[in-house]
Amino acid sequence: MFKSIKMGSAFIGIIVGAGFASGQEILQYFTSFGMMGTVAAVIATALFAYLGMSLTRLGSRMRTTSHKEAIFGISGRLIGTIVDYIIILTLFGVGVVMIAGAGSIFSQQFGWSAALGSTVMAALIILTIMLNVQKVINIIGSITPFLILAVIALAAYSLMTMDGSFSALESIAKEQESAVANWWLSAINYVSFNIAVGASMSIVMGGTEKDEKIAARGGLIGGLGLGILIILSHLAIFSKIDVVGTAEMPMLQIADDLSPALGVFMSVILFGMIYNTGVSMLFSFSARFVEMGTAKFRIFVIIVGVAAYILSFVGFTKLVSMFYPIVGYLGLFLVGALIYADIKKPKRQETRAEKIRHQST
Repeated sequence: MFKSIKMGSAFIGIIVGAGFASGQEILQYFTSFGMMGTVAAVIATALFAYLGMSLTRLGSRMRTTSHKEAIFGISGRLIGTIVDYIIILTLFGVGVVMIAGAGSIFSQQFGWSAALGSTVMAALIILTIMLNVQKVINIIGSITPFLILAVIALAAYSLMTMDGSFSALESIAKEQESAVANWWLSAINYVSFNIAVGASMSIVMGGTEKDEKIAARGGLIGGLGLGILIILSHLAIFSKIDVVGTAEMPMLQIADDLSPALGVFMSVILFGMIYNTGVSMLFSFSARFVEMGTAKFRIFVIIVGVAAYILSFVGFTKLVSMFYPIVGYLGLFLVGALIYADIKKPKRQETRAEKIRHQST
């Protein structure tokens, strides 16, 4: 069970930075639909549990070391190529959004220039990837539990101190901009987007576990945990929608209203999660095209980082509303391939040790 919980935590860590850490994503995908947004969050939880389980189980069954091997193996060359390019687009796009998100933290929390926050984030990401500072990434990744605790605490505070009922706040919630036209499609689109974000690492992570049941249970735990955090974040924002509806980072606004010191603490956590996601996305994107550790790789990383930095000036809220839904719709190719693979159940691949053992007998 410990292995499964560890894998589940890693699954949450992969998605959390891009998926809901700021609260803006939750606001647009769920809270903007009011009460039906809660239903959408429950549907998203069920889908995350199922698809998380499918991803890690697929990785374990196919013993893969890259998402490309698994995707091509289950969906063929044509669909596999489409899904591969969707993942590539997602990696770069989310990197852009993360750089923009850093600007929003600097602007909202400290009143500094958003450009300064984006510049600092872009520089940190480029340097980290070029220097391959894995220890730094691991340290930042370890703050995921603090974000989880913060979300739980903020949800509890928001619900206990809300002024009216959810029905009274319904009209204000529905005034907010929605990423997708209706609540049920929003749930599907949100899950599809996040699965596209986390697919690559989740499949590879599953491939490190020999026991399919442990891997599948890990993905299930991760998906359920992620869904519960989404529901809590949605309820926290919904209960304070009259106060945080215009904030670029609603969860940070709730923390700041509770205590300025907590706001600073939350901003550090968010910055760390965004940094972690940004490094993972642009590193994976660069490694997809150029061999790691070479001079060409470093040059490519600088070019990609600068391009992402320039595009980040579109603005965090606007990027979330524009880019996330597009990837969500495109990600349905991946979701379809995963469901097909779960029904088909591809042949289990032997490990190197198993192959040697069978050859010797």
